[in-house]
Amino acid sequence: MSSTLVRHIRLLAALLLLTPPLAAPAFAAEGEMRWALHVTLPAKWLDPAETEAFATPYMVLYAVHDALVKPMPAGMTTPSLAESWQESRDHLAYTFTLRKNVKFHDGTPVTGEDVKFSFERYKGASASLLKEKIKEVHVLNPTQVRFVLKEPWPDFMLFYGTTAAGAGWIVPKHYVDKVGDDGFKKAPIGAGPYKVISFTPGVELVLEAFDGYWRKAPSVKRLVMRTMVEETTRAAALKRGEVDIAYLLSGPVAEEIKRTPGLSLKAPLLTGAFWLELPDQWDPKSPWHDKRVRLAANHAVDRAGINQAETLGLSRLTGSIVPRIFQFAVPVDPLPYDPSKAKKLLAEAGYPNGFDAGDFSPFPPYNSMGEAVVQNLQAVGIRSRLRTMERATYFSELRDKKLHGIILNITAAMGNAATRLEPYATKHGTYAYSSLPEVDDLYVRQTRELDPKKREMLVHQMQKLLVDNAVYVPIYELAFIWGVGPRVEQSGATLIPGYPYAAPVEDLKLK
Repeated sequence: MSSTLVRHIRLLAALLLLTPPLAAPAFAAEGEMRWALHVTLPAKWLDPAETEAFATPYMVLYAVHDALVKPMPAGMTTPSLAESWQESRDHLAYTFTLRKNVKFHDGTPVTGEDVKFSFERYKGASASLLKEKIKEVHVLNPTQVRFVLKEPWPDFMLFYGTTAAGAGWIVPKHYVDKVGDDGFKKAPIGAGPYKVISFTPGVELVLEAFDGYWRKAPSVKRLVMRTMVEETTRAAALKRGEVDIAYLLSGPVAEEIKRTPGLSLKAPLLTGAFWLELPDQWDPKSPWHDKRVRLAANHAVDRAGINQAETLGLSRLTGSIVPRIFQFAVPVDPLPYDPSKAKKLLAEAGYPNGFDAGDFSPFPPYNSMGEAVVQNLQAVGIRSRLRTMERATYFSELRDKKLHGIILNITAAMGNAATRLEPYATKHGTYAYSSLPEVDDLYVRQTRELDPKKREMLVHQMQKLLVDNAVYVPIYELAFIWGVGPRVEQSGATLIPGYPYAAPVEDLKLK
């Protein structure tokens, strides 16, 4: 019996022991919605300036803050704090006009100075790229701001106005100047639909509806985000009525929730793919430097089996790290699961008995998925040791290029094929250990190409090079499963296409 199957049996047994029959929720107050989070809440998520190129921080940003432009049900770059924007004819300037009477939680107006200040202090994902491309930011008047580029850049709005980066989310200059960066994280003031009432790092975030929010006053008057890192704990809390939404359920636990009267599953298909990153392939002395070894790993992974075990078969298998729905994406089918071919490729590469691949670092908290992949690779002779870690440690080591061996990675940041590849496949990418020179050249060329058809051709060439060179081991585009309790009328699932969490939060409703 595999260790993955044993784990699933234990999970199910624990869930059945922990959960009595569904009862009326006695823990949430009237008008209050509670979320059970699969991750530990860090203070940095309260400050848009430090946003990573991952979707998770945006569950907080969508509640507490607001952006000039952001992904919404109407589209990937929907006007928000800005009522409109104009691109100059020479493609070198973008002028944003702010909505009238938009306010921060302390009642002060959102102004052009706040927009400029927020951009200048931004140091999160793709910050160096944005500041390399943008020449200056002019405040024309309190409600108009102009971004001037050094040269035309077709992806400016995608990097600035989607979850590819947090640079477009606005904070109040007067307040940050007063309390400093650390003080802001402890007691942030935003322009979003919810105000922070209390925050216990790593434990709980309590929010109260901001009735002055420009779009609409939230229907849910109190929103509580609570860290519950154990999957069975989240599921048990949902069954007991302690929480209304429980994020990230998998395998038998998800099946149990699905069978429970009054509960339901949601499974948004994300703009995000899982893949194996092989950072040592750039070292000529590493076995991974040989393309045949990387191809062997591709044939060794049982994508369909892992999909069924982890996400009830709801995820979409893929041969690319670029989601199929993205502009300029090249749909790529994965290589077939073929352990015999994997062993043959390893033998041809000089590793008939396999090799020691070192650590295997899964993206937290997808440890069971990591365990399944480790077993697949082990079966063909690629031996590795599962190394689990806290999310903050994982990101720190990934960003600082300290992770080696095999990395199980995922991102659901929005954008297009070029914005997806920039952090991972280009020489200046935040998380790239190295890159193919041909890809770097194509990336620079496509950033300057204004003809969409010609640009598409260049971005397609980038993806083809990465696939032909087997740079990654793509697995699947994730169906992110969560459970919803009986009190919820509108969960927010799939309202924003490709987004993992309940949003827009001001649209959520209780029965």
